[in-house]
Amino acid sequence: MHYLFTSESVSEGHPDKICDQLSDSILDACLAQDPASRVAAECFISNDLVLVGGEITTTATLDIEQIVRAKLAQIGYTNRAIGIDANQCTIQSVINQQSADIHHGITHEDPHQLGAGDQGLMFGYACSQTPELMPLPIMLSHKLVHALAKLRHSGAVDYLLPDAKSQVTVEYSGNTPVRIHTVVISTQHTEAVDTDTLTNALHTHIFPTVLPKKLVDDTTRFLINPSGRFVIGGPKGDAGLTGRKIIVDTYGGWARHGGGAFSGKDASKVDRSVAYMARYIAKNLVAAGLATHMEIQLAYAIGIADPVSIHVTSDSQHDTDALVALIRDTFDLTPAGIIRTLSLCSPIFSNTAVYGHFGRDEFTWEQTNKVAEIQQKLAPAYSR
Repeated sequence: MHYLFTSESVSEGHPDKICDQLSDSILDACLAQDPASRVAAECFISNDLVLVGGEITTTATLDIEQIVRAKLAQIGYTNRAIGIDANQCTIQSVINQQSADIHHGITHEDPHQLGAGDQGLMFGYACSQTPELMPLPIMLSHKLVHALAKLRHSGAVDYLLPDAKSQVTVEYSGNTPVRIHTVVISTQHTEAVDTDTLTNALHTHIFPTVLPKKLVDDTTRFLINPSGRFVIGGPKGDAGLTGRKIIVDTYGGWARHGGGAFSGKDASKVDRSVAYMARYIAKNLVAAGLATHMEIQLAYAIGIADPVSIHVTSDSQHDTDALVALIRDTFDLTPAGIIRTLSLCSPIFSNTAVYGHFGRDEFTWEQTNKVAEIQQKLAPAYSR
């Protein structure tokens, strides 16, 4: 069976991604001083305004304005004409403390019994399509915008600006990628550059380094700035909001999503921490050879430490009940256990906020350090 599947990614200069990075930079600033911080930071950006809101309970001393200006400058927004000026924009903060009701529900005398910060259902996924055990379309989409950003920051070309999008359509035979059907790049640029110059630069610097040669053929389509022009971008071209790119953040639509956003939330919020754990579980089980693709669903109730349900969807030859039992026996699924296993009280989150939360070896939930234990526990089943 042949079919097409498409995923997209957005760059660090996309308005929604700016907000994700700002929210996670605030979270990291809290955790750097107070690992027990409770943070739910949201940002809105439009034109020359950045609005920061949410609930934060922490002993950390925060300079919200400095955090926002530093991140905007790091991305490359130092001129109002290209989107926003980090040095001159208006920044407003309306931060409250965490709700006492929520705090009571997730706090326990025994830290190992920390309750879930909310109800919810989270999904994790892994597959054998790529070395990262991720779906190919989303991995290529992330790598394209990341390569664009590196090219811009290098100064090798002087006409690329921070806002950009990518989209990759892959043709499949069954679950196997057979060719790249279409690549779309929309990237902000200066007024002076023409489309031919931009196209040549991408074919020279970007596509050969990102796209697998064996999957590109003479009929692969490349659509570069298909609207014809992309000068007005960033917050000047569109408003941005934290948590509005949840499919970009996860599996590009190939696997399901529970609906909760990640950025700006500390690890007591199961929307984030359990999604990371579910990915960790799925990746280790696929890496252990139990399946070529696996999706894990975990569901929680606020204030309760253990998940209310575990669901596994895969092509494994092992019985589903056996897989669920293996997961419960191998992984600590309480919020405290997840935080401890994945070291989620560290200020690591601003790096997650762009180019995807999954498929990057720098993060603890991408480790496959449970493979040997999983295979050992299953050894009696293999010997029968």
